[in-house]
Amino acid sequence: MTIDVAFSEMFPLGKDSTPYRKLTSDFVSVDTVGGREVVVVDPRALTLLAEEAFRDVSHLLRPGHLAQLRKIIDDPEASPNDRFVAIEMLKNANISAGGILPMCQDTGTAIIMGKKGQAIWTGANDALALSEGVANAYARLNLRYSQMAPLTMYDEVNTGNNLPAQIDLYATEGDAYKFMFMAKGGGSANKTFLYQQTKALLNPASLRKFLDEQIRTLGTSACPPYHLAIVIGGTSAETCLKTAKLASARYLDSLPTEGSKAGHAFRDLEAEAMVLEMTQQMGIGAQFGGKYFCHDVRVIRLPRHGASCPVAIGVSCSADRQILGKITRDGVFLEQMETDPAKYMPEVKTEKLSDEVVKIDLNRPMDEIRKTLSQYPIKTRVSLTGPMIVARDIAHAKLKERLDKGEGLPEYFKQHAVYYAGPAKTPDGMASGSFGPTTAGRMDAYVEQFQAAGGSMVMIAKGNRSKAVTEACHKHGGFYLGSIGGAAAILAQNSIKKVEVLEYAELGMEAIWKIEVEDFPAFIIVDDKGNDFFQKL
Repeated sequence: MTIDVAFSEMFPLGKDSTPYRKLTSDFVSVDTVGGREVVVVDPRALTLLAEEAFRDVSHLLRPGHLAQLRKIIDDPEASPNDRFVAIEMLKNANISAGGILPMCQDTGTAIIMGKKGQAIWTGANDALALSEGVANAYARLNLRYSQMAPLTMYDEVNTGNNLPAQIDLYATEGDAYKFMFMAKGGGSANKTFLYQQTKALLNPASLRKFLDEQIRTLGTSACPPYHLAIVIGGTSAETCLKTAKLASARYLDSLPTEGSKAGHAFRDLEAEAMVLEMTQQMGIGAQFGGKYFCHDVRVIRLPRHGASCPVAIGVSCSADRQILGKITRDGVFLEQMETDPAKYMPEVKTEKLSDEVVKIDLNRPMDEIRKTLSQYPIKTRVSLTGPMIVARDIAHAKLKERLDKGEGLPEYFKQHAVYYAGPAKTPDGMASGSFGPTTAGRMDAYVEQFQAAGGSMVMIAKGNRSKAVTEACHKHGGFYLGSIGGAAAILAQNSIKKVEVLEYAELGMEAIWKIEVEDFPAFIIVDDKGNDFFQKL
C-alpha cells in the first residue's frame, strides 16, 4: 500500500537576502567524518557571536525600521504628534548608535533561536557557550539586569547577569548554523496575547470585527509605532504564539503568499493591507494621536486542528531589537545594522511640531504646578525642568506598606512629580544611563490610595491608564503626563542632569531616585477635570 505524503515544512522560507558583516574566520574549520565533510565550530565562536549580537542590537536598528520613521515625518497625513514622536525616535537612534547609551532602558530578555545544520559539529554545550556571550554583553555594556530568579513561590532575587536567556535550538539539514537574536523588553512582551477562537471567526466580517476590537486593547504602553503580527491557526497554542513573535521580527517575511493542501504557513498580503488601514483609522497614532499606530502588519495563516482556532497578536516596539547571525565554513557573520542613522534625519525644527509648548518649573510647590497644568487641555505638550522622584513597581509596594501601617507617605512623594522609570547602568562621565519611562498601567492600583494621602499628584510615564486613575485625578486634582516611550537614550543625554538614590538603595534600579531634569518633554494625558486623552480617541 502506498501512502501519499504531501510533506511540506511548516515554515518554508525563501532565500536569505540579509546583508551580513564578517566577524572572524577564526574558530571554524572543515574536517571529514565517515567520508563526509563537517564544519567544526569552536564553542568560542558561539560566545563571540552572541556577545556581538547583543552589543549591536542594543544600540543599532535596521535600515528598514529607520526608513519607516522617516516616512512618518514626510507623510502629509501624519499628525503633528506622529511627527514629533518619529523625530524623537530618530534622535534617540543617533545617540544610541554611539555605543554608550542603549536605545531603551529596558535592555530586555535575551532570546536566541538557532537552527543547527546536520553538518555542523561543536562537541559542546551550545546553550552554555551562547549564555556566556549574553552574560559578557550585559556585564561589559551599559545594559540592565532584568531577570528575576524565584527562590520560593513569592520571593525573588535578580540574577545579576541577565541570565537565564531563552535559547531554542533546532536540528536542520545543511552545513550552516543560523541564528536570530532578540532583546525583548517587558513592555513589548506584555503585549502578546492568545485567543482561543473557533471556525466561526474564519469569515471576513467576523475576522475584521474581532481584530478591530482586540488591536485597540494593545494601547500605547509598549512604545508604538508597532510592527504588528497576527497569527491565525496553529497546530498548538504555543506554535501560534511563537509564530507571532517571529513574524513581529519580520523573520517570516519570505514565506509563500498562498496556502496549499500540504499545510504550510503563508502570509496573507490582503489581510495585512486591511489591518494596516484599520490601525491608521483608529486615531491612536504614534502614542499621542494620529495615523501611525503601526509601521506595518504581518498576518500569518497556519494549519490548525479542526476543533481549534488559536489566534495570537504580538508586537515589536520602537526598540525594534532583533538581528540575524550565522556560522558557515567561511566564518562567523552578523547582520549589518545601520551605523549612521543620522542620514534619516530631516531638516525639521522640533519647536514647529506642536502649536504650543508649556514650560513647567518643577521647583515650584506642587499646588502651583497643578494650578498651571489645570489651565491647559489634554494633549498639550509640556516641557519639564526641575526635580522629580523616580519610583516603579517595588518602590510603590514599599510605600503602600507604609500607608497600610498608618505611617503616611514621605514628604518627597508629596512635593514632587513621580516618574515611573528604572535606569540602565550609568556610563562613565555621564549623569545618567538610559532612563526612559516604563508602562504606567502597572502602577494604576496605587493611585487612588496615594493621591488620597497627598502623593502621586503629577505622574509621568508611558501608555494609557485605567478609568480608576482618571477618576482619582478628577477627585483629588491630579495629572498624568505621557512621556515618549522608546526615547530612553535621548532623555538621558539631553534632559536628565543629575541622578541620586533617595531611598531603598538595596533595590538596585527599583530604588527610589531623585533626578534633575531640563526641558523634559511630555504631554498632558489625564487632567484634573476627568478628561483622558485615550478615552477621547
